[in-house]
Amino acid sequence: MAIVEHPRPPVRGPAGGGHRGRIVYYRRRRRWPYVLGLIALVFAGLAGVAFLVSSSSASIKPGASALATIDLPAGGGKIESVVVISARDSRAVPIVLKGHDVWPQERLPANQRYTIYAVVKRPGWISWLSGKTERIHLSLTTPTAHLTSHYLTLASGAPLRLQFEQPVATIAYGATPNVNRHVLATPESDVTLPRTAAAGTMYIAATSRTWESSSPSLISWFPAGAAATAVANPAPGSKIQASTPIALTFSKPVSQALGNARPPVTPSTAGSWHTINDHTIVFNPAGYGYGLGANVSIGLPNGIRLVGGEKGGASSSGTWTVPPGSTLGLQELLARLGYLPLDFHYAGGQVPRSAQAVEDAVIHPPKGAFTWRWGGVPSGLRNMWAPGVSGVMTKGAVMAFENDHGMNTDGVAGPAVWNAMIAALLAGHRSTFGYTFVTVSEGSPESQSTWHNGRVAVSGLVNTGIPGATTALGTYPVFEHSLSVTMSGTNPDGSTYSDPGVPYVSYFNGGDALHGFLRGSYGVPQSLGCVEMPYDEASQV
Repeated sequence: MAIVEHPRPPVRGPAGGGHRGRIVYYRRRRRWPYVLGLIALVFAGLAGVAFLVSSSSASIKPGASALATIDLPAGGGKIESVVVISARDSRAVPIVLKGHDVWPQERLPANQRYTIYAVVKRPGWISWLSGKTERIHLSLTTPTAHLTSHYLTLASGAPLRLQFEQPVATIAYGATPNVNRHVLATPESDVTLPRTAAAGTMYIAATSRTWESSSPSLISWFPAGAAATAVANPAPGSKIQASTPIALTFSKPVSQALGNARPPVTPSTAGSWHTINDHTIVFNPAGYGYGLGANVSIGLPNGIRLVGGEKGGASSSGTWTVPPGSTLGLQELLARLGYLPLDFHYAGGQVPRSAQAVEDAVIHPPKGAFTWRWGGVPSGLRNMWAPGVSGVMTKGAVMAFENDHGMNTDGVAGPAVWNAMIAALLAGHRSTFGYTFVTVSEGSPESQSTWHNGRVAVSGLVNTGIPGATTALGTYPVFEHSLSVTMSGTNPDGSTYSDPGVPYVSYFNGGDALHGFLRGSYGVPQSLGCVEMPYDEASQV
């Protein structure tokens, strides 16, 4: 710094005292340059701090426990807003901010992409330099829990211990995909679960974060040893639906256990085996599946033990049961197909036209009402009807359906019949024959009245069986119609007969039938158990 001298009058020293007088000069430094320098230094420091603060930014990073953590800039600030958007459906995820951590308020699926958008407000003293707010964002994928192995070989008495590649915060497990979720006290990489059998399968769903959800996957464990073992899912003995896939997991690779062969499935079912991985194959039924009421069986070759299966020598097999449809569900289905003299109307709208929906409806019938399709219903027919109760009317309707579809006419709704009825309904088929009810009286004279679709179509005299070959009493469904047959048999006296060309035959009880037969008169017992009618009447039955 320069020193400036300003001349001022000299001051002379005292003359006395024997000293020569001196002249003294004073120099004064100015202080304002020091002040200016200090101010400049302060401003330079503030400018440097402001630059550092303004160049420091907020940031978002994946949270250690939360979904994400927001770091504020060096100068501080305030989180004004946070929005989380799902990449899968572009919707906003509800969240809550706890301090600087972003927490979801709903379960988020593991291994899904999300983007977090945040707005951070800077402090006022620096906002003039770097802006009032800062917008930041981060895209991340929610973490996934990975098992080190889905196939475990366990010694006798050893615990069922699962190992994960990274610690998990929750574990859910169960015999079905509807697993029960448990939150661990602290995240663990090794989790021990209850072992219920020497071998088996279990559904597992684990998550790395408490706010996550994950889809269950199947694990299998086998006893230690050289023999091949298989576990089935669902387990043998289970009740399944007609369309339920059945998976087999082997302790050895499928190629070693089965080669290129695949286990047979009975009853014969449309479908195919598919390879899931090197240890697991699954049978996927196609079409209408195994059929309602089916007993499904899968057999394994010699040397392979099926856990929970039945042993037959060196081989084993498993069986599963498909529940049959209910009687009420069967009646509702038959009414919709036009094989009953009643219609059915659902109370809550129609059942969707899918195989699974129809199967569910016949197992658990929806509410609704039956109504007679025609008026003038004979009292005998009306008295036979009982919703939910199996009887002759229901059996006869099943037999009529079987006859129309070329099936064995036994009136039993087995798996094949259920499948055929469901297929007919989904195809929109409906019987166009209508409904016929024949009343035969053994009074004097003997007669019949044939009611068809709301009116008496024909009536007249008939002949029933003679003593020793009487016509069976009761109500019977007609199970077969033929235009012409040869009837043969044994007379009460032991002789035989054979009558060719008997026309208009309607079988109702074994070999007994309504049919045409020429007689000189009608109205009295003359037959060997059948109901004989004039040709013109028989043709209308």
